[in-house]
Amino acid sequence: MKKQTTRRTSASHRTSVSFPPELYETLAGIARQKKVSVAWVVRDAAEKYVADRWPLLPTDQRTRA
Repeated sequence: MKKQTTRRTSASHRTSVSFPPELYETLAGIARQKKVSVAWVVRDAAEKYVADRWPLLPTDQRTRA
């Protein structure tokens, strides 16, 4: 029997990030307050960082800069 493979159709990419314990606890606290995951908080922060760094660049081109 041949093993079936699953293809991801999402344009998202996975990454692994390590945080110092104090920073992780802060992120986890924000996530608890907002009732979201730590991953959501990190994505939100990353999007805001990029928007602040390149404010005139259209959203779809920020990832190419």
